[in-house]
Amino acid sequence: MSIAGLYRFYRDGFRSMTVGRTLWKIILIKLFVMFAILKLFFFQDYLGSNFSTEEERADHVLERITGPAENTH
Repeated sequence: MSIAGLYRFYRDGFRSMTVGRTLWKIILIKLFVMFAILKLFFFQDYLGSNFSTEEERADHVLERITGPAENTH
């Protein structure tokens, strides 16, 4: 099967979907919520707000990666 044939196969399949379109819309909405909305509220810009230069950020990341493991018990 050629690339053009594969493209036509999926294009025609997506055009004839009825329930599938609704499911794809639900999937896209969930992805938007997970990556856009949650990022705004739960994943703050820690490095940008705590360090003023790129060098300070890089030093902090290097220190955290190569430093000894913290005891979490």
